[in-house]
Amino acid sequence: MWTNVSTIGDLVDRRTDEPDSVALVMPGLRLGYHELSRRTDDYARSLVGLGVDRGDRVGILMHNCLEFVLLLIATAKIGAISVPINNRFKAHEASYVISHADLKLLATGADPRGTDYPSLVAEVLAGDEVDAPMLDHVVDFTGGLPAFLSPAEFEAAGAGVSSAEIKRRRSSVRVRDIAVLMYTSGTTARPKGCLLTHEALTRQGEKVARTRLMLTAGEGFWDPLPLFHCAGLVPMLGCFSVGAKYCHPGYFEAGEALRMMEEEECTVLYPAFETIWLPVLDHPDFERTDLSRVRLIQNIATPERMAQFEARMPWAAQVTSYGSTECATNLTMGMADDPVEVRLGTLGRPVEGMEVKIVDPSTGERMPVGEMGELCFRGYSCFEGYYKEPELTAAAFDDEGYFHTGDRACVRDDGNLIYGGRLKDMLKVGGENVAAIEIEDFLARHPAVRMAQVVGVPDERYGEVAAAFIELNDDHEIGEGELIEFCRGRIASYKVPRYVRFVREWPMSGTKVKKFELAREIAEELDRR
Repeated sequence: MWTNVSTIGDLVDRRTDEPDSVALVMPGLRLGYHELSRRTDDYARSLVGLGVDRGDRVGILMHNCLEFVLLLIATAKIGAISVPINNRFKAHEASYVISHADLKLLATGADPRGTDYPSLVAEVLAGDEVDAPMLDHVVDFTGGLPAFLSPAEFEAAGAGVSSAEIKRRRSSVRVRDIAVLMYTSGTTARPKGCLLTHEALTRQGEKVARTRLMLTAGEGFWDPLPLFHCAGLVPMLGCFSVGAKYCHPGYFEAGEALRMMEEEECTVLYPAFETIWLPVLDHPDFERTDLSRVRLIQNIATPERMAQFEARMPWAAQVTSYGSTECATNLTMGMADDPVEVRLGTLGRPVEGMEVKIVDPSTGERMPVGEMGELCFRGYSCFEGYYKEPELTAAAFDDEGYFHTGDRACVRDDGNLIYGGRLKDMLKVGGENVAAIEIEDFLARHPAVRMAQVVGVPDERYGEVAAAFIELNDDHEIGEGELIEFCRGRIASYKVPRYVRFVREWPMSGTKVKKFELAREIAEELDRR
């Protein structure tokens, strides 16, 4: 299917002749495409008035809000590069990104229901970890700190910049220019800055919207994922590409999510993660909420869990996918009309225009169809490299231009992808290789288990054994011994967890569970023993 490749600014502005079409819904606001274009032009004038030029980097550290969306689009319109900063970061992590990204301007604002980001920025800038000589301005969109520019001062900065100047700058932006510098969540190391082009973001958003989600103009699309994350940003651009309505709850709360889905008559839902979708399904309002218009739900979970999700809403097709920041979200995704076994048991086929190969991680040789190896990809949505990390970038790509993901996968003879977990998420138990995802998939079959995460812990006899962290379903109780006994005789003995620990909350980094924290926690516990 033909896709209209454009810059982010062009993507938004080409729908200005549709005054009645709703582009963005967030708590307390509805913005049409015409208004979205006008307000992003206003923000673009202010950025230019503050000296932001083509190629400069504009940091955004705030909660999911209208200002975030306007800044991101406005920055793209003038050929500058937005740097969405993970709003879970604390001072140490934020200091690194603010320094590493060479920001020209940093926009922030207090979260009325959570973190005071301007105070965090003030703490960072006063500390000895930050080195940001290019940072000329910090804008506090809540106007709380006099040391930073207020919203009124930000607006006034654009008074002398004409609309014609913004149009001129937007017209000069190329689709292969860098639009976003997005830092990975850094679950195992310091964050890495992925350079993503306008084409990667807009073309991928439109491809997935048109060929996988089958979105059309006017449909409501619900996405609670953070705007600093590709899974929040790229689907939004996909909605804009087809004239759909992007519905973001701002904050995720299951009851409010259900109300938005019903009121906006959403047809496609994009929860993506168990930690988001399970609370929705388990909420007391779920059964009495009218979700009859929902036709498609995108989740990422084991086949067993996907089947459970589909059983709760049998009228809506569940699909899953493989994605990464380096691929500007979805490399693969299933389709609503795929057979049930494909939709629930595979990650779907690669999005058209993207190429995949599976290689032996030790030799780099291509693996036969159906055999597990390292997943590699290349194509239009592949990132351009890691910012200021030439050696890391060179090591991540091979001579054919394929990016090596560090994930295990295989491609079936029908072209659909099977995920095998992280290469580093492999346990070595007495010489046997064990994928953590295998054990997690099995544990999810127990009716008491809401979510399972498996890590390896050192063992004197076997070198390493499995430890399972479990979140239980409401109104369910089970002991460590019972869950271990559930596994015995049903999976290989070396895969049976040696230890089981129960949790109510998960250590999160963006949208991922920090497994290294779980591993450290249980290792320290065992050391104390």
